[in-house]
Amino acid sequence: MHLSKLLWKNAFRHRLRTSLTILGITIAILSFGMLRTVISAWYAGVDASSASRLVTRNAISLIFSLPISYKDRFRQIDGVQAISSGNWFGGIYIDEKNFFPNFAVEMENYLKLYPEFVLSPEQVAAASRDRKGCVVGRKLAERFGWKIGDSIILKGTIFPGDWEFVLRGIYRGRDKTVDETQMFFNWEYLNETMLKTVPRRANQVGFYMVGVTNPNRAAEVALAIDRTFKNSLAETLTETEKAFQLGFISMTEAIVIAIQLVSFVVIIIIMAVVANTMAMTARERIGEYAVFKTLGFRGYHIAGLIFGESLVITMTGCVLGIVLTYPAAKAFGSTLSNYFPIFNVATSTIYLDVAAALLVGIVAAVFPTWRAVTIRIADGLRRIG
Repeated sequence: MHLSKLLWKNAFRHRLRTSLTILGITIAILSFGMLRTVISAWYAGVDASSASRLVTRNAISLIFSLPISYKDRFRQIDGVQAISSGNWFGGIYIDEKNFFPNFAVEMENYLKLYPEFVLSPEQVAAASRDRKGCVVGRKLAERFGWKIGDSIILKGTIFPGDWEFVLRGIYRGRDKTVDETQMFFNWEYLNETMLKTVPRRANQVGFYMVGVTNPNRAAEVALAIDRTFKNSLAETLTETEKAFQLGFISMTEAIVIAIQLVSFVVIIIIMAVVANTMAMTARERIGEYAVFKTLGFRGYHIAGLIFGESLVITMTGCVLGIVLTYPAAKAFGSTLSNYFPIFNVATSTIYLDVAAALLVGIVAAVFPTWRAVTIRIADGLRRIG
């Protein structure tokens, strides 16, 4: 009889107990995978950040603006390849539940800094020419059924009023880590309106996006930018795009840590369940192991049987859990797309699932193996019958 067939028969000798254990492992791996996917989604913006982009904002706080006149001085700094500016707009589409990120940007320059936003040159040109032109992500367009040429009206929160836009382009992500739920429109449209209604808020931007010639010089260029505007009316703070994104993550660090702890607690709990199952199995088969010893089987043969049976159970549950993680993540991601625009099961999550299942299978079999290997033949034979 092949060893794999023997392990499978042993594992399912008590079908109900084994099935319930596998069900528990499946739920645990599914839960673990989903929690790790939530953490990956939390850091999606950080992972998608480019090493060749810097973000410059007001040194006091992000809520304070910078003069648009700074743009010309950026170009004089060695190492700066491209520059664009923008504002967080914070508009609402129909209802507050329809939240999505929307920005006023220098359209053409901004899109050049983000080659991962893929759309045709004709769409870029059309959006740049039209003062009310905007570009949205593919997922956002699908969510609301928007098509090129549609009129979109947002209700301003930071900039009050009803703002009308014309959809001139729909971008798709170069890869699955790109956020396709954003909207960008021409900063000139915002500025012209502010000049007419609230002049003191005109000619101001919330941030500058800076493209550097060499990612290795990012820190050097950031220091040069901040030195340029030191002691000005609006001093700057420049950091890499990744550091900028991590700044937002740090505000919710306690939540992330809590999710990580829960994910590991799930594994510890299922480890205890599997250990109990294997302990019961080994106790029931002490007589069999004693017979094996009388036939000349060594301790490592018995250890192989117990560890193998434990791994058959845990890896079966692991495979089922991984298979179920993908549809669960798809359903969860579509439900909470407002909060997690990128919700994909990472390859690293699958590796963690497998590693967790292996760890559970090995640890759960340690004590039953020690007990079976160390018991004396005479003591084992007394349990037969």
